[in-house]
Amino acid sequence: MSTHEAEIKSGQRFEFGRNWADFSTTLTPERIRIAELSLIEMLRMEDLSGKKFLDAGSGSGLFSLAARNLGATVHSFDFDPESVSCTQSLRKQFFANDPGWLVEEGSVLDPEYLGALGEFDIVYSWGVLHHTGDMWAAIENVAGCVKPGGLFFIAIYNDQGDKSRYWRRAKEIYCSGVFGKALILATHVPYFFIRAISKSIIRRHNAFSHYKNSRGMSILHDWYDWLGGLPFEVASVENIFLFLQSKGFDLQNIRTTNGNGNNQFVFLRKV
Repeated sequence: MSTHEAEIKSGQRFEFGRNWADFSTTLTPERIRIAELSLIEMLRMEDLSGKKFLDAGSGSGLFSLAARNLGATVHSFDFDPESVSCTQSLRKQFFANDPGWLVEEGSVLDPEYLGALGEFDIVYSWGVLHHTGDMWAAIENVAGCVKPGGLFFIAIYNDQGDKSRYWRRAKEIYCSGVFGKALILATHVPYFFIRAISKSIIRRHNAFSHYKNSRGMSILHDWYDWLGGLPFEVASVENIFLFLQSKGFDLQNIRTTNGNGNNQFVFLRKV
């Protein structure tokens, strides 16, 4: 049994790959284009032509596909075999036998593996590094793949103090077994749904469509990811900023949240 399988069986890890496999069935040209636009907006680039792009924790493969569509040569990897399979399926569907897009299994906690990859113009790791069990080591390891003058685009769960501790416990219950999963889904999904409906009424726009239009993602699949996503770590905006500043990075762009979810950062590695 692999480490990945053992962690799932023991309740220490959510089946991210299975969730991504289900999400992949919802992909449309519209979702793909929205993902492309979200990349170039945060990176402040018109396209990625001539750039080497590392997708560290590729998940469904959507953003690897987006980067390839935008002209980058792409290297995708993930710790979860099902996520690797999802990304490989997208490559086969859209870029079969393309030497400009490599997909493989690997870990952000394996310095030897990362060191062998070389350096990239853009290193992208959205909502991944806080799910490793050793977030700060993961951030440092992946940051080492950014070439001088390159960009590091990460998204890390927002530290909400007691609320974050509550969510950690909810995730532990979810991953404890069938009963725990059913309990958390039954008590939280209706709450999320009612909250989304309320936002739609108050703000006079469809919260479900608005969510998709931000990055091309699925709100339902992200609810499952949020409720079950172990391992789980969080960080404040300040701590991420100070940590990467100490590693030789300057902040270029940021998008923060006051609630659940991710703070997004784009850092430039100093030359």
